[in-house]
Amino acid sequence: MNAPYDFRPTHVAPGDGMQTWAGPDPSSPSIRLDPLLPVQLVDASGNWGRIVCSNGWSAWVDGRLLVPLPQRPPGTGQPLGTEEDPRPLLAALERSLASYRRLLDDLAEGTIDLETFRDGTRDLRLGAVVDGSSAWLLDLDQGRWYYCDGTRLQTYATVEPGERR
Repeated sequence: MNAPYDFRPTHVAPGDGMQTWAGPDPSSPSIRLDPLLPVQLVDASGNWGRIVCSNGWSAWVDGRLLVPLPQRPPGTGQPLGTEEDPRPLLAALERSLASYRRLLDDLAEGTIDLETFRDGTRDLRLGAVVDGSSAWLLDLDQGRWYYCDGTRLQTYATVEPGERR
């Protein structure tokens, strides 16, 4: 099992999450992974893939469903540009996370019910993987995953229109 500091995501779970298994055997189902959860693919056997999560937990999944994260793009050494500045996207992600946290707190305190919580979070989508100075940021409004090396954002994957909710 990997220690948390060894974790290097190679994939994320699909947008609707995914089933896991204790072994490469469909008769031994385990828990379901959250949508867009970063994972590290560490082994493969046919269509099966063994993944490790950031907390060291490991399971087998249908490896064909994993969404790969590309290798880090090379840095450019260029200063921040208006369109390449990662801070506006980070601010939007922070607002979305804060909104989710407020709704979760309200639900835990009993000031809202589960239906109100679900209604409030229905259109909420965010994704971020931070690994030292590198970050992968999901902007579903633009339909893109971005890579950030600390100096700029670089598009590295787009979300197909059919995949967006």
